[in-house]
Amino acid sequence: MKHQKSFSNVFRYKFDKLMSKGSGALIGALGVLSLCLVVIAATVVAISGVTPEGAEDSMGFFEAAWASLMRTLDPGTMGGDTGWGFRIIMFCVTLGGIFIVSTLIGVLASGIGNKLDDLRKGKSPVMEDDHTLILGWSEKIFTIISEIVVANENQKKASIVILANKDKVEMEDEIDIKIPDTKNTEIICRNGNPIDLNDLNIVSPDTARSIIVVSPEDDDPDIQVIKTLLAITKNPHRKPEKYHIVAEIEDEKNLEIAETVGGDELTAVLSKDLISRVIAQTCRQSGLSVVYTELLDFDGDEIYFETIPSLNGKTYKEVLFSFESSCVIGLRKSDGGILINPSMDTVYNSGDKVIAIAEDDDKVVASNNSFTVNKAAISNSTTAKNEKEDILIIGWNHTGCSLIKEIDSYVSKGSTITIASDFDDDKDEASEIQLHNAQMNFVHGNTTERTFLEAIANDRFEHIILLCYAGKFEPKIADAKALITLLHLRNIAEKNDFKYSIVSEILDVKDKELAEVTKADDFIVSNKLISLLLSQLSENKELKYVFDDLFNADGSEIYLKPASDYIVSGSKVNFYTILESAASKGHTAIGYRIAKHCYDVEKAYGVKINPVKSDEIMLTENDKVIVLAED
Repeated sequence: MKHQKSFSNVFRYKFDKLMSKGSGALIGALGVLSLCLVVIAATVVAISGVTPEGAEDSMGFFEAAWASLMRTLDPGTMGGDTGWGFRIIMFCVTLGGIFIVSTLIGVLASGIGNKLDDLRKGKSPVMEDDHTLILGWSEKIFTIISEIVVANENQKKASIVILANKDKVEMEDEIDIKIPDTKNTEIICRNGNPIDLNDLNIVSPDTARSIIVVSPEDDDPDIQVIKTLLAITKNPHRKPEKYHIVAEIEDEKNLEIAETVGGDELTAVLSKDLISRVIAQTCRQSGLSVVYTELLDFDGDEIYFETIPSLNGKTYKEVLFSFESSCVIGLRKSDGGILINPSMDTVYNSGDKVIAIAEDDDKVVASNNSFTVNKAAISNSTTAKNEKEDILIIGWNHTGCSLIKEIDSYVSKGSTITIASDFDDDKDEASEIQLHNAQMNFVHGNTTERTFLEAIANDRFEHIILLCYAGKFEPKIADAKALITLLHLRNIAEKNDFKYSIVSEILDVKDKELAEVTKADDFIVSNKLISLLLSQLSENKELKYVFDDLFNADGSEIYLKPASDYIVSGSKVNFYTILESAASKGHTAIGYRIAKHCYDVEKAYGVKINPVKSDEIMLTENDKVIVLAED
C-alpha cells in the first residue's frame, strides 16, 4: 500500500526521526525553536513599536530580543510588564518559553538517566595503562584479585580491569563484599562478552600489562577460553607487540589447540593436572600443601629471578651460602634454561639469574656477612623409604584418572590404590588406567555413611585422599558431602588411634575454613591453588617452568624429610649448618617444620620457609627439614 505524502504525514515522520536521534538532537531542536520564538517576538516588537506603558523610546530589535529571552527563561519576568500590547506579545513569548524549558528539563533528565544506565551496563571504554586484565568470571576471580592487590602494594597507581558476561553493579557488589580493602589498586568492571571484538576493545587489551583468562563455570569451559584466546590474538587491530596471556585449561586434550592459538604469547595452566599433581604429592607428605601455598601466594615469601653480578664464577653451592635473608632454589641460565636444585658444582656465569625465595625482590641481595657451620651437629643418617604404600581414595571426579597416574609414578611396586565411590560406574573409568607400580581396587558404597567408612578406612592405609564429587553434585552439595566424610574419618582415626594422613579436596574456597575446623592438619587442596598460580604467572611467566619442575615427578621436588637426616636431634644450630648438611647430599634446604606447631593455624602449621640463616634453632627427631631433592 502506497502511503500518501500529506503535510501532516511528512511532518509526523520527520518529528519521529528527530525524536529517535536521542537527547542531543532534541536539545538542539529545542534550542532552535527557542531562537525562532525570540527572533519572531523581537521582530514584532521592533516593527510595531509596541513598548511598555510609560516608556519614552521604542525598543530596538536587540533590546526586544533580550527582553523576550528573559521571559522564555523566567516566566515571572512578565509580571512587571505594562501596556496591553506589550503584555500580549510577552505573554505569548512566556507561554512558549514554559513549553520549551519544561521540555528541555525533561529531555535533560532523561538524557542523564540514560547515561547513568549506560554506565551501569559497563559499556564505556577503559583508558587505563599497564593494568591487569581479567577476562571471564568464576569463584576463582576473588582469590586472583586479592593476590594481585597484594602484588601491587609497591606501585603508586595500579588497576585491575574485569570483562565478563555479568552485570557491572553485581560484579562490583560481590567484589566489595569479599574484598573490602583493595588498598592502592582500583578495580574496574565492564559488562561484555570476552569473545566479542567490540566488547574486548572496551577494556584496552593492547595497553594491559598482563591478561588472565578465567575458565567459566560451564559444561565445556575450555571452548570459551579458546574462543577468547582467538579474539585476543587474531584481532585484526591488535598491537604488533606480544601479549602476556595466562589462561586456565581444564582438559588436557584441549591444551594443544589452546597453545596453537596462543603461541608463545600464552602461558597455559592445566587445572586438572595441577590439582592431581599437588594432591599426589601432599597426600604422602604432611605439611607440603602449606609450603606450596606459601610459595604461590603474594602474602609472605615468593619466588624471584635476580641478576647478581658479584656471583659470577661461583658454584651453585657457594651461591646457596651467599644470601642471609633469601633462599636460592636454582638458576636461570643465560639461554633461558631453568635449573632447579642443580648439581652443587654448577657454575653461575655472566647473564645468569638466581631463582630465590624472598619476601620481596629487593631482598634478593648477596650478603658479605661471615657465618659459621657447626660440623659436629651434622648428621649423616638417612631414613629408609617405604617399600610400599597403601592409599585410599574416597570420592571421584574428573581429576581422578590423572591423580592415580601421578600417585603411581611416586610409589614403589607392590603399593595399592583403593577407590571408594558412591557411583558404581566410576569403576569403568578407573579400570582404563594403566598402572606400572601400584595395584588398584574399587569399592562401591555410601561414602558419607559411618558404617561403610569404618569398614574401609582402617589402619592398613598410610594415606587417605578425599575427592569431591565435582560434576555430579552442585559445588556446595559436593563440599558438604566431603566435609561430612572428613568429620567421620577424623573421628574414626581418633577413636582407633589410626595414623593415616588425610588430604581433602574442597571446591569452594569459602569452605576451606570450615574444613580446617575439623582438624588443622587436614590439608585442603582446592581451586584456590589454580587462582594463586594464575596470579603468579600474570606477574612473571617464567615461573611456569619453575612450578612445572616442582610439580613433576621427574627432577627435583619439595620434600619434608626428618630433621635427623641432616642434624643431630636436639642440637642448637643456625640454618647455614642445615644448608651445608643438605648440600652434601645434593639437596637444597629452604625451611623446616616444627612438629609441635603442626595444628597451629597462627604459626602456619609449624612451616617456616626462608628462615634467616644466622638465627639459631633446635630441631627434634619429630621435626622436618624442607628440601629440594630428586627423591
